[in-house]
Amino acid sequence: MEGSPVRQDGGIDAVMEAWSERPMSSLVRARLEIPVEEARTARTARTLSREADRALEQLGIERLYTHQAEAVDHVLEGRNVVVATPTASGKSLCYQLPIIEQLAHEPDATALLIFPTKALEHDQGKELGTLVQGARIDAALAAYDGDATSDARRLARSRARIVLTNPDMLHMGVLPHHTSWSSFLAGLKIIVIDELHQYRGVFGSHFANVLRRLGRVLDFHGARPVWLASSATIRNPKEMAETLVGRAFELVSRSGAPSGKKSVYFMTPPLVNPVAGVRGSYMHLAARAAHDLVRAGLQTLVFAGSRRAVEVLLRYVRERVRGDGLEPEAVQGYRGGYLPALRRRIEDGLKQGSLRCVIATNALELGVDIGSLDAVVLAGYPGSVASTWQRIGRAGRRRAPSLAALVCSASPLDQFIVEHADYLSGAPPERGLLNPDNLEILLEHIKCAAFELAFEPGEGYGGLQPEETGEVMDHLAKQGLVHATAGRHMWVADEFPGASVNLRSIGSEPFVITDATVSSVIGEVDGRNALRMLHEQAVYQHAGLPYIVEKLDIDRRRATVREVEPEYYTQPVVSSSISPIDVIDRTAYGQVDVHLGEVRIIERITGFKKIRFGSHENLGYGDVDLPETKMEAFSVWIDLSRGGMERISGTLDVDPVSSVWVAEALEGLGSLTRHIAALRLMCDPHDLVPSLSLDGADPSEETRPAIFIHEAHPGGVGLVEKLYEQIMEISIDALDALARCPCTSGCPSCVGPPEREDTARKRTVRAILEFMAPDVH
Repeated sequence: MEGSPVRQDGGIDAVMEAWSERPMSSLVRARLEIPVEEARTARTARTLSREADRALEQLGIERLYTHQAEAVDHVLEGRNVVVATPTASGKSLCYQLPIIEQLAHEPDATALLIFPTKALEHDQGKELGTLVQGARIDAALAAYDGDATSDARRLARSRARIVLTNPDMLHMGVLPHHTSWSSFLAGLKIIVIDELHQYRGVFGSHFANVLRRLGRVLDFHGARPVWLASSATIRNPKEMAETLVGRAFELVSRSGAPSGKKSVYFMTPPLVNPVAGVRGSYMHLAARAAHDLVRAGLQTLVFAGSRRAVEVLLRYVRERVRGDGLEPEAVQGYRGGYLPALRRRIEDGLKQGSLRCVIATNALELGVDIGSLDAVVLAGYPGSVASTWQRIGRAGRRRAPSLAALVCSASPLDQFIVEHADYLSGAPPERGLLNPDNLEILLEHIKCAAFELAFEPGEGYGGLQPEETGEVMDHLAKQGLVHATAGRHMWVADEFPGASVNLRSIGSEPFVITDATVSSVIGEVDGRNALRMLHEQAVYQHAGLPYIVEKLDIDRRRATVREVEPEYYTQPVVSSSISPIDVIDRTAYGQVDVHLGEVRIIERITGFKKIRFGSHENLGYGDVDLPETKMEAFSVWIDLSRGGMERISGTLDVDPVSSVWVAEALEGLGSLTRHIAALRLMCDPHDLVPSLSLDGADPSEETRPAIFIHEAHPGGVGLVEKLYEQIMEISIDALDALARCPCTSGCPSCVGPPEREDTARKRTVRAILEFMAPDVH
């Protein structure tokens, strides 16, 4: 392991100097310089109360930034508003001031604040509590979440005028027991949804239904609150807020906040094999960058893409800092699954400066106050431009100069970003997508809604018309879950339907993980990932420690693990098949057919690989015996006409009779397309799953291979529909990615490595894309 060339305690200048020289300079593909922004201020149209003035005096604020004043004016005039400005622009004050105004003027007024994470909720609770106290308002504030004691929960229900919670507790703790919250709900004047852009995909689709249920309950209690949402910079914050809440919103998107100078480096691992396009480990490069920053005396936050990546990077960085005389405990991990007390201790360590480096998942991406950080390292592209800027914005939050490094992996999406650094500085390309009317999600929540309040005759729900809602109620009545009287449907079953609803998945309960050594629960994994992560003999990482899975009980949804010290981690080997059920639309692009429709997927995990830590060498395989899973989802699929196959075969000198070369190319096209699409659709590449079918898409036609790209969840959240609409733009970006990739026949950074030395994989993918975008090449 090489040492760091950075001068110890040399600061940002020492790091920039070292990174401008070899060997690091050869790994830096681009650098963005974000200039200093001066503040723009304004006054609100309405004179604020003395209480609000006291709160501002406590913060040392004489004038609001322009976006703050604009947002406050909207709320005080009774208009719903979404604020979409950069990280550290002071969005919190946009809702804190209106809350103080309402509490000051109306003694019975209450406010509800909803946060996506407990860490953010606790942090904002402290900040708002201090402001309320400084404003000299008699208003109890309470956090209502899984960490709250029974006494704190009673306080929230009976005395609190400000309640901070999260979607899960709103779903499980408030709505089913809304009669216990009647006084609070009847006085509700403001509802805040912080970090709106987090509520996309499956989670957002569930949350929209939770808010639909909240709307029914508020109508019952006679409340008409104003809604205020905050969001990172995305293309459609207004549309997303209106879809999520089901109400009209005003948009505030031009920030008046100042910001310090920021240097953003784009790095990629070195090419180990230029011909094959194989690159070194981006995890090692991220650890090396973090070590340079810590060595220079810069307090650093490293973002990793998964819990497993956090634990691997924690191990790598600790090994490196030992040589500088720094205690390994000065470097900590932070992720979901850690106990609340440990998370608070790590947050405090960052604020106080006792921790020099923290490696975290997106749990620290959001606006938790962790003090003045000097630098941020992103180990891999986070999957969206919005998340990238939010993470980069965690450094230099006190307007001081700061440094950020985006260390890109070899994936096609990461390589596209590292070669298009200006993509991050232009207009936001991403749309936050959700589908509240996903049938599986909607049916789960309509049961919860019936449990909370009876459905009246002629009442609709979400996207269902009254007649359709009535049909659903009749179906539930036949199951013995509701009782119908004169068209009114009341819940009569004993069980609470919300207990089986996981807001982060569709139709799948989580698996509990138990440590056999101490017979205690150490974590859980959602049901859809459980077979992949918790099959017997899998290595499961938790809190920096590896565990081996000894037993997986699928019926009881429980895995038993034991702490070990292996030299490897595991990856599942998955076998799948896919076939169309229904074709919704079809478009011909020259010799290429693109379809949109519904498909059936059958999947089975047949084994696993053992991958050595550090070198990522494959140490062997293991077998598992697990049941197959079935799912129906929406999909786009692409196939090549016989004429197109013959035309390409003549150009590339491949066998026109054999379809093997087409299958290999389509497989590469699927991999490249899903990564490029993820950038435009603001989703994780894993939300889109490519599947090759050698049997063809239409049994009535001559068999020809097809590549399917389907959503990872049953019913979907609208991703493939947008993929189908934007297939031309995505094809153009994919062509550009192929042109920039230095490999000759295909590699992990574009269409995947070739299976044979003489393959025409990369050239065939290019030819197919040129059929789809003929005016580009």
